Amino acid sequence: MKKHESFARIKPRDLCYAAVIGFLVVPAILITLLKSNSQAILQLQLSFNTYVPFSTMENSNSHKQQDDQTNLPLVIKEGQNETVEGKNSTTGLLPLEEQNNSNAGEEVPKEGKENSNMTETALLLSTSPPDTNGKSEENSSLGLYFKEKLKENKSLVDAEIRQFSPVTDERHEQHPTVSDVPIQKSKVICDFTQIRSDTCSMEGDARVLGSSSTIIEVSPIQLQSENTTWKIRPYTRKWEKTTMESIKELTLKSLFDNGQIPSCNVKHDIPAVVFSTGGFLGNFFHDFTDAVIPLFITSRQYNGKVQFLVTDFNWQWINKYQQILRHLSDYQLINLDAENIVHCFPHIHVGLKSHKVLGIDPSKSPNGYSINDFRNFLRTIFSLKRSYTKSINKQSRRKPRLLIVLRKGSRSLTNEKEVIEMAKKVGYKVITAGPEETKDLSRFAQVVNSCDVMMGVHGAGLTNMLFLPTNATLIQIIPWGKLEEGCRYIFGEPAPDMGIRYVDYEIKEEESTLIEKYPRDHAVFTDPLLIKEQGLLRSIYVIEQKVKLDVGRFRSVLEKVFQSIKQ
Repeated sequence: MKKHESFARIKPRDLCYAAVIGFLVVPAILITLLKSNSQAILQLQLSFNTYVPFSTMENSNSHKQQDDQTNLPLVIKEGQNETVEGKNSTTGLLPLEEQNNSNAGEEVPKEGKENSNMTETALLLSTSPPDTNGKSEENSSLGLYFKEKLKENKSLVDAEIRQFSPVTDERHEQHPTVSDVPIQKSKVICDFTQIRSDTCSMEGDARVLGSSSTIIEVSPIQLQSENTTWKIRPYTRKWEKTTMESIKELTLKSLFDNGQIPSCNVKHDIPAVVFSTGGFLGNFFHDFTDAVIPLFITSRQYNGKVQFLVTDFNWQWINKYQQILRHLSDYQLINLDAENIVHCFPHIHVGLKSHKVLGIDPSKSPNGYSINDFRNFLRTIFSLKRSYTKSINKQSRRKPRLLIVLRKGSRSLTNEKEVIEMAKKVGYKVITAGPEETKDLSRFAQVVNSCDVMMGVHGAGLTNMLFLPTNATLIQIIPWGKLEEGCRYIFGEPAPDMGIRYVDYEIKEEESTLIEKYPRDHAVFTDPLLIKEQGLLRSIYVIEQKVKLDVGRFRSVLEKVFQSIKQ
């Protein structure tokens, strides 16, 4: 009974005081315990932050936290977008990402390292497309990222990355886990720094509007306040202004998918390569230097699983090189200029990679392709039997085969019959080929491949050296007019990379038909450099000139080559 009386003496007001004290003391004890475990704090924060926008988060020590929260520098990676999508998770964390270098175009490590001062992680959504001069436009990039540090009792933990809508800036309700973070590769990468050609590649959802000469890269996220546009003429002689003006200009755009972009009529699951068959194509030398070899460099890596889109469509050129084109692509070419429907590709390469005249730089080509890889490619296509020419034993009755490439009109041999007879006396079996004989590319490639030596006056016909077997010899006759440097650059310099021996023969004044048109004291003979300065080099030395070889003098060249073969 006394016990009940003691309870009765406790006043209700005292109970209220005790309850208030209890509510104050218990949380204090809990906070003290939690402070010893920073990971527990993080769990509480993440659970809370999942449903509360970053800007409205409560901080128990707002002033100190505000001092500690500093944004990472904007990291711009040229031509690359990284997007993050994920599922709802209250505790999932992205891997650490250390930003040691924020220079444009440099790789950003995907995994960072912990240190005693800071642990940071960033979400990057950035593009840095080149401008028309090939430089990075950092100002046109948009970097969207957030960073939070939590530092308590010298223990460092990761903070959650918060993703915002790029359009409305509203908080997404879903949050990514480590396994839910796909990396979206670069969308548009253009290279305007090369001497011979400009190229652009588009990754993702690329839509081709052929009749309007427009290619659109569709972005699922609006990364830029203004859409970006590139202009490109897909031909490999960019230094020649007049030539490039004749090539159709294509417009490349990166646009946010707002529902107004034309939908796909045809969806392809293979990449595409866009190039022009305009310019100088139709000239045998330019066919290979400006188009065929660059097309091999650009598309061979796909092993035929690539679609060719052609602008400035040239039926004659395509028909002539259809065997090569069919071995580079398993699909029928598309005339880009005539297409009124929208073609969609997962990847498009606009323009062709080009390294040098009749050559390939393996250090710059996909898979390290070389000019000999290209020559082996040609041997396969045209079923060429000889990959290598061997020396002929002196006792052998076999004669070295000499192919004389004959021209009509400019730089033609006026005494070709005399030259042929002299070559036969030296010991060659002579084969001659004029413009008519070279029209059938497949057949003529086999003729060239059967020969040990090929000779001719400087001109496009010498491009057939590509079909010669390794260790064969090319003899270039250089016309009058101080043209040796240019002639050697075009055919002499590529020869060693092909495994071909090269010899040239510079004609003298008496061997040029210009002697019949100009007096000996004319600048045509006394000062060819002046003729060049006057802009007359092509019209006089290339167009007007023909060659009458000094058979006695030229014989010594053929004899030396013959002796190198017949051993």
